[in-house]
Amino acid sequence: MTEIKTTTEELLQFVYKNSEMGIVTIDQLLGIVKDKEFREQLETQRKEYGEICREAKELLNENGVDEKGLNAFQKVRSYLMIDMGTMADKSVSHIAEMMMIGSNMGVIKSLQNLRRNKDAEPKITALMERLHKTEENNVQQLKKFL
Repeated sequence: MTEIKTTTEELLQFVYKNSEMGIVTIDQLLGIVKDKEFREQLETQRKEYGEICREAKELLNENGVDEKGLNAFQKVRSYLMIDMGTMADKSVSHIAEMMMIGSNMGVIKSLQNLRRNKDAEPKITALMERLHKTEENNVQQLKKFL
């Protein structure tokens, strides 16, 4: 098995966890959202997160590293935040706002990781850039639901 640099592994683990968080969040929201157009947007985002997550997992595994997904606490925290955030307001506008906040955090963190890990393998950097662009695109797509 080939060893990969720690920075490269950290970058891939970030991509894996971030995309997994997108999947977990959207899966929960799909149980709440009734608006057809908004559901379609969420399903599109979920599909993209799923592809990125699978690719990150494959790259980690190819390099002899096990993916470190979200732990139980992180998942429970996510569920509780969504439940609390939608308890009083399940409107499309409010949920779009919540999603935009999460995607903006993803934009910031992905950019920080890209800059910190400039020497990562090109394939890894490309996946990180894809995640970054996905987060930016999600914000743009969600604006019409505000």
